[in-house]
Amino acid sequence: MASISPVFHLFLLLLLLTLSTTTTATSHHRHAASHNYKDALTKSILFFEGQRSGKLPPNQRMSWRKSSGLSDGSAMKVDLVGGYYDAGDNIKFGFPMAFTTTMLSWSVLEFGGMMKSELGNARTAIRWATDYLLKATKQPETIYVQVGDANKDHACWERPEDMDTQRTVLKIDRNNPGTEVAAETAAALASASLVFRKSDPVYSKILRKRAIMVFAFADKYRGSYSDGLKSYVCPFYCSYSGYQDELLWGAAWLQKATRSPMYLSYIQSKGQSLGADESDNTFSWDNKHVGARVLLSKAFLLQRVQSLHDYKGHADSFICSLVQGAPSCQTQYTPGGLMFKMAEDNMQYVTSTTFLLVTYAKYLTKSHKVVNCGGTIVTPRRLRTLAKKQVDYILGDNPSKMSFMVGYGPRYPQRIHHRGASLPSISSHPAKINCGSGFNFMHSESPNPNILVGAVVGGPDAQDHYNDERSDYSQAEPATYTNAPLVGTLAYLAHSFGQI
Repeated sequence: MASISPVFHLFLLLLLLTLSTTTTATSHHRHAASHNYKDALTKSILFFEGQRSGKLPPNQRMSWRKSSGLSDGSAMKVDLVGGYYDAGDNIKFGFPMAFTTTMLSWSVLEFGGMMKSELGNARTAIRWATDYLLKATKQPETIYVQVGDANKDHACWERPEDMDTQRTVLKIDRNNPGTEVAAETAAALASASLVFRKSDPVYSKILRKRAIMVFAFADKYRGSYSDGLKSYVCPFYCSYSGYQDELLWGAAWLQKATRSPMYLSYIQSKGQSLGADESDNTFSWDNKHVGARVLLSKAFLLQRVQSLHDYKGHADSFICSLVQGAPSCQTQYTPGGLMFKMAEDNMQYVTSTTFLLVTYAKYLTKSHKVVNCGGTIVTPRRLRTLAKKQVDYILGDNPSKMSFMVGYGPRYPQRIHHRGASLPSISSHPAKINCGSGFNFMHSESPNPNILVGAVVGGPDAQDHYNDERSDYSQAEPATYTNAPLVGTLAYLAHSFGQI
């Protein structure tokens, strides 16, 4: 019998190793899917239907909600019907709505191919926002940035369908600039233009053209909208981080959407002055620096744009600030393992960070790179594991054994801080519920009569404790910008565990 050559022997050994690692990976995926990510994905997108303002379409699935805000904009003789209520109140704030749109778009751009039957619903959620943003930016060098007076609205507890508070309309223009909200709106329009590039090229072109115009306005007339509109937007959506981050973020999205060298040279020449290398490590509706770094690192890692080399380093330092055990970790975790950034609506930082983790892991994998945190090597797999752990916590793997997504799992918050969900629906109670009388429902201990499926609440405190109390808005209020980045992460998880 002929002896087996050493080369063939090595080949057999490698083949066996490959088979065993493939089997391990497959079985690992099969066993490790502790949650139904596909179900969570469906619900995270459905939530946006519960936040809709304007005339609801016949195919509205969140059926306890009805049309509302049908004369929005009439105070200024403009049509501002549509868009989203940001959270549990009845105000349309343009700044967080634009960020929500950008994050929904980014979710689809990175993971839309994994969404299968949910892709259409995700696009519809984006379009509900962009149709409104097109109305708000229709006049040159003017953006309508808010509908409703938050102070007056917060003095009432009423359904959006019953609203009788003043629908004050606020705008920015060349005399009262609002660079951060204008640049974020440009980012929203630009990122959405990429989403519709193939499915609706005409709409995509309209969005791209408007994004270019809006960004030029943001950059030309610089100033914070928190100065000019302080009494209306503060403390709700004051811009605390300044507008430099939005200019960098907006330029990054325009560079992607237009492929014009103009935006690349803008980023190269102004990146430093716009805070490209600041060491902040929170990503939210207010601060986009980290998001811009990760987005720009893609151009370096995957498109070989050498001039953006530094953004890989900037993105790496953000990652190192999150990883426990790394020398530069600055992130606090609860005893149950949840990232804890801030007591008020902490979950928004968790969802935005997990999105960046799976997205950056994707860029690193494709470019065969890792992150070096002062000698601690962090692989893309480790980033995905950290992201999955955060999502699993949200979905019920936590000390309270409760899902923080409404309608997901056997146990979830029953008394979320949300007017529409906490008051009887128009169908069950057709008579108007006045501004003040709604507080009887607000202060009641009863569970909400309507389930705002998919809503992710603000979440527990630093000790993993959650009060299921309607009045505790910092823990019990959902928000569109908390759900938007989670859509992408859930699509990734549903796909990687073979659920979709």
